[in-house]
Amino acid sequence: MSESAPVNHNSQPPTVESINQESIDTENSGERTSKTRQLLGMKGAASGETSIWKIRLQLMKPITWIPLIWGVVCGAASSGNYSWSLENVLKAALCMLLSGPLLTGYTQTINDYYDREIDAINEPYRPIPSGAISEKQVVSQFVILLLLGYGVAYILDIWAGHTFPNVLMLSVFGSFVAYIYSAPPLKLKQNGWLGNYALGASYIALPWWAGHALFGELNWKIVVLTLFYSLAGLGIAIVNDFKSVEGDRQLGLNSLPVMFGIQTAALICVVMIDLFQGLVAGYLVSIHENLYAAILALLIIPQITFQDMYFLRDPIANDVKYQASAQPFLVLGMLVTGLALGHGGGVM
Repeated sequence: MSESAPVNHNSQPPTVESINQESIDTENSGERTSKTRQLLGMKGAASGETSIWKIRLQLMKPITWIPLIWGVVCGAASSGNYSWSLENVLKAALCMLLSGPLLTGYTQTINDYYDREIDAINEPYRPIPSGAISEKQVVSQFVILLLLGYGVAYILDIWAGHTFPNVLMLSVFGSFVAYIYSAPPLKLKQNGWLGNYALGASYIALPWWAGHALFGELNWKIVVLTLFYSLAGLGIAIVNDFKSVEGDRQLGLNSLPVMFGIQTAALICVVMIDLFQGLVAGYLVSIHENLYAAILALLIIPQITFQDMYFLRDPIANDVKYQASAQPFLVLGMLVTGLALGHGGGVM
């Protein structure tokens, strides 16, 4: 006969109090997660924040700063002139502040301002449609962020010894693109192809140019390659359209999911992401940077895997999960490309 397991006579059945406490802990944990998502500007947040500074930060969507900050790193790498001195680290950090919190914060704030009607349908918890902040306060916020951005850009030009204010002019151009992307009458985001490309180029090419110009001479070859790379960024920009299909459809915005349907738009999205990274890898082979090309090609494989696991199966439910799992490999590929170009002295 098998021995029976010992009986623990000290065990007690769960009490009503313990069950209630567990429910409270679970609810508090969910509330903390929701508040964190809200503060970062992520989908799935909840309203209820009362601190004006946290509301202002939410408008700036800190989660979106990361690719722009990373783009500065890629640009510094592609210049071929970056070295790990204290001065260069401080320059790069100030350029990251410019590209991330200041100008991306401006872009996200002005986008929320002109998207307030769409957000009232898709994301009513956002600061403007929820009434957490007034429209006048929003306008003052994006104006201040823009002016601070221009000031920092001018300081960087002086620090780098530029005879022509390259970084300032890039900042003016980038902020103009951000304005016409969001604001009428042009409102580029009304056109799925043009709007998403403008967004993709803003995330990849513009901060790359700023980082490169800060430490080297920005040339047309770098400009052309990064604009080409931005076609992969167009695919990433499409991912953001799936969360707002209903509002876009009601207000007549021709995002790709609205124009082509959910599944076709998802397929277009992943093809753009994979194809143009692959073509950049091919270009690296053509300039004899074979090791970097191989690494870039290998980084595309996990992206394809996550596309199949998450995005293509349900792009609406899995958009955040897909971006969290796949995008790290895309941005690592950008750095690999920057290092490959810098290996040749910042020219091709």
